[in-house]
Amino acid sequence: MARDQGVKAPAAGDKSRSTRTPATKPAATSAVASTAPARRKTTPSQFVQEVRVEARKITWTPWKETWITSVMVFLMVALTAIFFSLVDGGFSFLMQQILKLAS
Repeated sequence: MARDQGVKAPAAGDKSRSTRTPATKPAATSAVASTAPARRKTTPSQFVQEVRVEARKITWTPWKETWITSVMVFLMVALTAIFFSLVDGGFSFLMQQILKLAS
């Protein structure tokens, strides 16, 4: 196709240039979608069966790992809250000192 249009094909490793011209754009997606076969409907029993099959594939984390992760999240939230409380108190004290100097 590139030979017919007089466009030189890039080398195997050359990705810097695109050889696609406006004349070689693919057809609109609506034409492709209209020719696609209709999807087969799934019955409720088939759906439930497929859900059960997929649910069996789930691997749950052990209770100990879940507990440790939860405790770590709680500790990080507590440490973050303490840090921001200290920063807020420091800025509050600093602003009070600046306002005392102004009055």
